Amino acid sequence: MLVLSRKNRESVVVGGSDGFHRLLKVTVLGIQGTDVKLGFEVDPDVPVHRCEVWERDQADADQIA
Repeated sequence: MLVLSRKNRESVVVGGSDGFHRLLKVTVLGIQGTDVKLGFEVDPDVPVHRCEVWERDQADADQIA
């Protein structure tokens, strides 16, 4: 299980590539003020990224293409 601490309105993108149509289970593990701790259960071959990392990777891929 990947465990991340995120603040209000920060996103997590799971998958995002063709062929990743898998079940994703997101469990809230704790809430403290504006911080929410989420647990993600997904197949090990499905990429999981914080939204800002995924957006950077997408921008990098667009520059290469």
